Amino acid sequence: MGKTFLSGTAMLFAACGVCHEAYAAEADSSAICLRDIEVSANRAVRTTPVAFTNISAEEIKAVNDGRDLPFLINQTPSIVTTGDAGNGVGYSGIRVRGTDASRINVTANGVPVNDSESHRVYWVNMPDLASGLRDVQIQRGAGTSTNGAGAFGASINMLTEAPSLERYAEVSASYGSFNSNRQTVKVGSGIFDDHWSVDARFSHIGSDGYIERAFSKLWSYQGQLAYRADNTLLRLLAFGGHEQTYMAWDYASKEQMEKYGRRYNPCGEYTASDGTTAYYPDQCDNFTQHHLQLLLNQGLGQYMRLNAALHYTKGDGYYDQYKTRRTLEEYGLSNFTGPDGEEVSKSDLIRLKFNDNDFGGAMLNLNYKRGRVDASFGSAANWFCGRHFGKVKWVRNYVGAIDPLQEYYRNSGHKFDFNVYGRADVTITNGLAAYADLQYRHIHYRIDGVSDNFDWNTASMALLDIHRDYNFFNPKLGLTYLNGDHRAFVSWSVAHKEPVRDNFTDADPQHYPEAERLFDYELGYSYDCRLFSLAANLYYMDYKDQLVVTGQLSDTGNPLSINVPDSYRMGVELQGALRPVSWFDWQLNATLSRNRIKNFVEYIYEDEWTNPISIDCGDTPIAFSPSLVMGNTFNFHWLGFDASLQTKYVGKQYMNNARSEEALLNSYCVTDLHLGYTFKELKGIKELRLGFAVYNLFNEKYCNNGYAGAGYYVEDGKNVIYRYAGFAAQATTNVMGTVSLKF
Repeated sequence: MGKTFLSGTAMLFAACGVCHEAYAAEADSSAICLRDIEVSANRAVRTTPVAFTNISAEEIKAVNDGRDLPFLINQTPSIVTTGDAGNGVGYSGIRVRGTDASRINVTANGVPVNDSESHRVYWVNMPDLASGLRDVQIQRGAGTSTNGAGAFGASINMLTEAPSLERYAEVSASYGSFNSNRQTVKVGSGIFDDHWSVDARFSHIGSDGYIERAFSKLWSYQGQLAYRADNTLLRLLAFGGHEQTYMAWDYASKEQMEKYGRRYNPCGEYTASDGTTAYYPDQCDNFTQHHLQLLLNQGLGQYMRLNAALHYTKGDGYYDQYKTRRTLEEYGLSNFTGPDGEEVSKSDLIRLKFNDNDFGGAMLNLNYKRGRVDASFGSAANWFCGRHFGKVKWVRNYVGAIDPLQEYYRNSGHKFDFNVYGRADVTITNGLAAYADLQYRHIHYRIDGVSDNFDWNTASMALLDIHRDYNFFNPKLGLTYLNGDHRAFVSWSVAHKEPVRDNFTDADPQHYPEAERLFDYELGYSYDCRLFSLAANLYYMDYKDQLVVTGQLSDTGNPLSINVPDSYRMGVELQGALRPVSWFDWQLNATLSRNRIKNFVEYIYEDEWTNPISIDCGDTPIAFSPSLVMGNTFNFHWLGFDASLQTKYVGKQYMNNARSEEALLNSYCVTDLHLGYTFKELKGIKELRLGFAVYNLFNEKYCNNGYAGAGYYVEDGKNVIYRYAGFAAQATTNVMGTVSLKF
């Protein structure tokens, strides 16, 4: 693999004919203007009454050594990151203000990235995307109108790199603990024939993971062809990747960690025929995803501009999973007679579960800016088709006829999502601006076929015949006051969100959930001068019919998400920065919050299946919602040297909604150290950068994710409740070194 990669790198250098020309910005001022147009059409700005943070490409590059994007933006206020493998490579997640990933709207150049059915973003399908980003904006709260599922806690808006104006080539490589490694090649043609440019990136990331067998093998690419003319920028952009990741999402209990160590991974574990413990080597997730975007930025006279896009995303893959003692009937298989003459109804088997997805659509945004008025009109229509099916690969000791890849379920989801919005920012008086953002969104969603859940009432796979239509009106109103270095704003927003796929497929027909609604109230103030900056943001997020797990099970034994009438998140986000000298700055942020479900009722089943009992828990904390999150960063930069000491504190959080101590994730405080030195204009090299990072500098032993469950049994006529939990252990002290060359 290494020789192939280096040979490919040499060929790319030769093909591009890299040279070292100086950059003359004045030669293409129209292109610069078009970049700004693209940003303002999709982003919050100073006059927008929302809480947001911009993260530049330089900030990302300083910490980018192959970890997933959530870990690179971890110091942003109110963010908590999670990772299955324990070292930031592979399956990872992000929460903002305690809100999970399915409620965070993510876009790339305005195009939705969230999966249309699960609403989640699988960062592992876009490895090393950070190397191809221009910047990232994170809006906390309902935010501005955007495309995709509703933002119920935050939105993340990513812009990919602009077309190159000069020729360049970059090579970077990283290596560190757990055999973690990354190789990236980037090349750009610069402008040729007065109008055209080509950019490309190829990346490979690998890691053994901190957790046992939690390896990752990731490949990705990004390329764009751009055409420029007066007031016109047209881009054809493609990016995507392929991943193979060993499962680590079952996590381990505290008892298992004490017995086998913190790195223990129960995924793929089974008992071999000789009675020893073995692990299935192919217990992997395999997925390929391709994104294609055609983006137009067009100036229309002095005051108007147009952004338009066509997009298509193709996703295809499966995971390979060993399951122990499964009921054969659930997989369409007949019982058989074992070697001892007894009828066998349960056996170990290997199953494959497939996803084959198509997602495409079109978007349009028209912006008018003149005098005191800055207004936008936008619309988007997106369609999705997802095919889900499963096959049986192998059954232990099976006797009888079996198709080697027998299909046991198949269903498809179809979704049409349309929205139209109008947004206006009007300056009323000097410094005071009024903001209005009105969006209408329509969703049609249907699921047909048979589920992967076995219905014991009918002795067959559960039938799916789900057809739902939603019509949402999402108004947002606010005022912003600007006076020199001072900024203050107040806003009120409404957001709606449709249920995700599992809310339907795991539910009973009589328990289909309703849509969720959010009323978001925000009040913020900031002061920013050369020496220091301060900011405070108060928020109250009032949820109606929020979907939460209560412990209730469907007839097929799956956890149900239930609409609870009243829940809320409220808190204050504090930020500060001190810049006493040119070579040092200190950045600090903290979020103090209260996150509650009112009058929560927990359901617990006997032997986890029958005879449920209920427990009135009163007002309880929302799961995975710490009441205190803090970030602290010391940045040093002197000549070519730079250093950053980053500390993240996350308070305790519960993994269920019942405030169970057995489901408690303890608070943790983790410090990372980044060191780097950049050499400029060496012979034959434009820039050489050496980087070294020490993660978890003080060897904190912590977990940042997990799951929890409960059951009961009857003893002496009394119900005895027992609880269990799994924890995602994270790596102790580990290191990563990086070298980057720019030509």
